[in-house]
Amino acid sequence: MAEAVLQAPRPDGPSAAVRHVRRNWVPYLLLAPGLLWLLIFFAVPTLSLASQSLQTGDIDNGYALTWHWQTYTDALSSYWSQLLRSVIYAGTATVLTLAFGYPLAWFIAHRSGRWKNILLILVIAPFFTSFLIRTLAWQTILGDSGLLVNLTEATHTTFLLDGFKAVLRALGLISNDQLLFSPFAVICGLTYNFLPFMVLPLYANLERLDLRLTEAASDLYASPVQTFRRVIWPLSLPGVVAGTLLTFIPATGDFINSVLLGSTQTTMIGQVIDGQFLRVLDYPTAAALSFVLMALIISIVIFYVRRAGTEELV
Repeated sequence: MAEAVLQAPRPDGPSAAVRHVRRNWVPYLLLAPGLLWLLIFFAVPTLSLASQSLQTGDIDNGYALTWHWQTYTDALSSYWSQLLRSVIYAGTATVLTLAFGYPLAWFIAHRSGRWKNILLILVIAPFFTSFLIRTLAWQTILGDSGLLVNLTEATHTTFLLDGFKAVLRALGLISNDQLLFSPFAVICGLTYNFLPFMVLPLYANLERLDLRLTEAASDLYASPVQTFRRVIWPLSLPGVVAGTLLTFIPATGDFINSVLLGSTQTTMIGQVIDGQFLRVLDYPTAAALSFVLMALIISIVIFYVRRAGTEELV
């Protein structure tokens, strides 16, 4: 019996070695399409943009790489206000989307019952139309003879609209009686367009929340506010962080809302980059501004994620 065992074929023969080599290559083969995509559509354009930001010349005589770092200093000194304005507008829109999106996501996840799927479809319904059309719709709402004005006149509630405008003027969001072409209109457009990016991650997180934890908190005499602050909010932080990042990052570089709903006093950095690339044809300045914007967003995201302490996203 012992001899039979000794004479049996060994499991680590040539075929086992081949299977071992194949198993080692499988992870790299699975990563290859994604890495190739990033190499072609992110790494190469980023390196090209970096090179362009350090070039000098003009559109007629061509550009040459001269390592002209002064372009970054000139771009920042000329357009720092538009960069700061973009961060403020995007941050305000992110806070508003969180304020509107959190209760909505909670309701869909735990209170909507058989209407859950319909409400989810309504959340993503704006994606079925063009981003440009959705933004232009705000012109018909906030215009001087738009839907909001007509509605208040029809219901004899113009005093409410006048009071609302007084509050906006006190906050510096409008400079006169006009709602359109103001910071208020731009922030409204950003909030509306990026609200689904906040609601969907929050819904996915809140749906997995075990409601027995909130019942246990109530059994321990915790008030609803204490239950939210000590149980629900900490457990929903991964969804909050994901939603705020998905909202803040594209909102900072957005330029459609400032073009269609704003004025020359509400120009965002994305609008400046677009103008430098397509109208002024100052490619080095546009490339430098793009790099500054990217570095600023990455710095804010790293600081925010570490402060939030969400290890799942770090």
